[in-house]
Amino acid sequence: MLYGFYFSLPARLDLLCRNLRGLAAARGKNRIGRKDSAVARPAAPGTLLKRSAARPVKMVSLIRVEAISSGDRGAAVLRRVRLRWNQGFRLTVRLDNINCGTLGPTKRWRSSLEYRKKAGRFRHLQLVRVVYEASGTYHGSCPLSMRRPPLALRLGPLPRMRRPPPALRPGPPLSPSSLSDSTLSTDGMASLQAKECEADGCCQEAKLQCPRCITLGIQGSYFCSQECFKKNWATHKLLHKKAKEQNNEEPNECTKDVNTDPWPGYRFTGKLRPHYPLTPLRLVPGDIQRPDYADHSRGMSESEQTLKGTSQIKILPPEDIEGMRVVCKLAREVLDIAALMVKPGITTEEIDHTVHLACTARKCYPSPLNYYNFPKSCCTSVNEVICHGIPDRRPLQDGDILNVDITVYHNGFHGDLNETFYVGEVDEGARKLVQTTYECLMQAIDSVKPGIRYRELGNIIQKHAQANCFSVVRSYCGHGIHRLFHTAPNVPHYARGWQDETWPDGWTAVTRDGKRSAQFEHTLLVTETGCEILTCRLDDKGDAHFISQT
Repeated sequence: MLYGFYFSLPARLDLLCRNLRGLAAARGKNRIGRKDSAVARPAAPGTLLKRSAARPVKMVSLIRVEAISSGDRGAAVLRRVRLRWNQGFRLTVRLDNINCGTLGPTKRWRSSLEYRKKAGRFRHLQLVRVVYEASGTYHGSCPLSMRRPPLALRLGPLPRMRRPPPALRPGPPLSPSSLSDSTLSTDGMASLQAKECEADGCCQEAKLQCPRCITLGIQGSYFCSQECFKKNWATHKLLHKKAKEQNNEEPNECTKDVNTDPWPGYRFTGKLRPHYPLTPLRLVPGDIQRPDYADHSRGMSESEQTLKGTSQIKILPPEDIEGMRVVCKLAREVLDIAALMVKPGITTEEIDHTVHLACTARKCYPSPLNYYNFPKSCCTSVNEVICHGIPDRRPLQDGDILNVDITVYHNGFHGDLNETFYVGEVDEGARKLVQTTYECLMQAIDSVKPGIRYRELGNIIQKHAQANCFSVVRSYCGHGIHRLFHTAPNVPHYARGWQDETWPDGWTAVTRDGKRSAQFEHTLLVTETGCEILTCRLDDKGDAHFISQT
């Protein structure tokens, strides 16, 4: 039996406790559409679209509207937009070329837009491109009466998806073709094709490259072994310093033309702001095995949907257990590489880029990528973000706390873990929050064994959280994992508690009071006598990275 533990403790002084986690938002939370949505047939070609007032007639085949949703209680995407049309008028709604169903007006001339997909609801996405497509003609310059939030109305065909841009830092990134024949070792050195070692006095064949040099775009930096790399670290790190100085002098593509208010009118709960626009979806080499949702237009996992609502827990055979051990070890290696990136000035977009390269170098697919249209290869949650934070262009600041959530897919199995890191010098409150969260996780893990009830794990978490004046988020819980990203069982630990909130991007969950949140996650194998931590660190006695940062 395999499941992942995930804890998220917001810094709050009332003694409330909530639960363990999972990326369960995709299983029905934060969806859009209403049961009473109007669904009708599309307009037939040549249909005349009438209005009461006479206006010049225009022939338009496509109207594209980029809109912002309020996101309140799963309301429709264009919540504040009202349509003016005749009852005989029908439109087809699309999201990024995905057919989301057809809609028609209600009996009133000015009616709020409500729609749903014919066969079930689709994920709630913010800042989406909504397309109204109708054949025929209509009277008037525009059938929409635009109100807040502001809309950008443009006419023309949908743009084609662009390929991802080059590396965010100066210097060419590793191409997918070069990564396809490489692997990364546990301590972050990238195994490449044979080169000559660059250490003084060493002429041996080198197959390792410094991961920091890859990030900074420094060419070369090959070494024959970890020992040789460590002996030359004092001189080698000067290259990093010089590259940083050059990068500081040149414009940083990550922070140039940044929009920190992509959702006008939205009230943030804390000081954190998104830094848009996001980079396009990263590409994964074609020779890497992909989960079923990787190429799905809505990122839907059909295998998970088949088992949706069932509580049957799968007991893994020995060969599947071995597959889980392998993928969890690879996931740990990727997280250890991401840990090397965490420092002030680095953007979470750069961390995501490094994580993506590390995954593809190990012949792994980054599981979050396109999972219900999640746009990145990992989740990065800063300060008040509970989970599912989308990597963006915001530079990390001294005093932040950052959670990096890594899941990889390899040979048909998912491996999932996350840790919270200190960014620079943090205050005592942040240290206590992170330490308590980690202690909650480890105390619960110590109690895992055959026969224990899942609710007992929640009691352990609640007791320790209350003793340290913290509360546990209820909305997210532990989950089963193996060939499916999320499956039974769910591992909750409920208590009375306050509400969390989701940003208009449909993913980023934040504390409603703006207090900071920390989280840790391991994938566990339940054995006859207890459990095995499959995602445990192989060094430092298995402790989390933040302990060595203290």
